[in-house]
Amino acid sequence: MSFNNNSDGDLMSEINVTPLVDVMLVLLVVFIITAPLLSPQSLKVTLPKTDAVRQNDKPQKVSMEVDARGNVALDQAHVSDEALAEILRQRATEPQFQLQIEADKAVPYGRVAELMALAQKAGVSKLSFLTVAK
Repeated sequence: MSFNNNSDGDLMSEINVTPLVDVMLVLLVVFIITAPLLSPQSLKVTLPKTDAVRQNDKPQKVSMEVDARGNVALDQAHVSDEALAEILRQRATEPQFQLQIEADKAVPYGRVAELMALAQKAGVSKLSFLTVAK
């Protein structure tokens, strides 16, 4: 008694993809039905209307410039790393304090990382980098 249907004696090497296609079609139908429910507008929520609120406290932006040699200037005044740490420690206690770093593209990443770590250690929580748009 032979279980082999092929006359050559080879096993069937084709994969039956019909079950895979069936599963994929079911998943597609489920996705099509549930996708509109995921967007916020489909929930038909009417948001309340209020008066615009203005924020009186504007961030106190302090600019830190780093030239190509790694020298640091805080608000146009050259400072050493120790003086920078002390100034940042004093200013970081202000609630609206924000440090903006303007680093030359030739500055090694390691130097910028040192300054970021120094600022973090001083307690600066808001830090941003200024760049020029292409």
